[in-house]
Amino acid sequence: MVIKFLLSWFVRCSQSWLYNYPRIELPWAKYVRVVAVSGISSALDIGCSNWSFEFITVSLYTMTKSTSVIFIVMFSVLLKLEKKQPSLAIIVVLITCGLFMFSYESTQFNYIGFLLVLAASFLSGIRWSFTQLVVQGQCYGLSHPIDFMFHSQPWMALAILPLSLYIEGFELITAKNLFRTDAFDQLIGALIQLGIGALLAFGLEISEYLVVSSTSSLTLSVAGIFKEVCTLYLAAKFNGDNISFVNMIGFIICLCGITLHIVTKAVNSSKYVGEKYRS
Repeated sequence: MVIKFLLSWFVRCSQSWLYNYPRIELPWAKYVRVVAVSGISSALDIGCSNWSFEFITVSLYTMTKSTSVIFIVMFSVLLKLEKKQPSLAIIVVLITCGLFMFSYESTQFNYIGFLLVLAASFLSGIRWSFTQLVVQGQCYGLSHPIDFMFHSQPWMALAILPLSLYIEGFELITAKNLFRTDAFDQLIGALIQLGIGALLAFGLEISEYLVVSSTSSLTLSVAGIFKEVCTLYLAAKFNGDNISFVNMIGFIICLCGITLHIVTKAVNSSKYVGEKYRS
């Protein structure tokens, strides 16, 4: 998070210097009121998701995290980001049921891990709905992903650092390949790996914010579910795991839900363009 904050600060300064691009600086009152919810929920979502892998398998994680689309729809409707439409409910049911069937009988259940992922799904609904509210709100001026990342990273660090230090602080300090290492090259190698991971996270977060600012949080969630389904399918194919008939039916149902969402978005977009052209 520190590296992502520094990278976003560097990009902001570079764009301002090279292109005379104005950058938004929110006052403290608006900064707390607007960005805090998204930043804190983002950090807790990531923290709970990563923590759950100590207790559950990838299959159970994927199956449970698919419920995030339900929470995203719920908060999107409450915040009036999405209209109440029958197609919306059908999409959610198809994707959720399909992903559940695709992961059926391929997991080991654990209550602690399950509750952690369920909490992460709920927080994910808050995270992306409020992110969409901010980046698509013209009055906030944070539609650019770099601006939003710059303002949200301090809140994410404030929320996740105490928890991470409590859980992993002692192990991090006493890690032999970091602070207790006798070889300087080993320390440099570990820091390079951390830096590469931070760069990948930086690029991923920018692309996520671009999707949300251009489309919606629901579209981002559907795209993420498509990625998870493809990951599970390829893992089963190359690792030799058996895919049952129920799993294949779930895979097809999930793809039908994703296709319906794409068609619905395309139809609504064409209607909006037509109305705008006629006006």
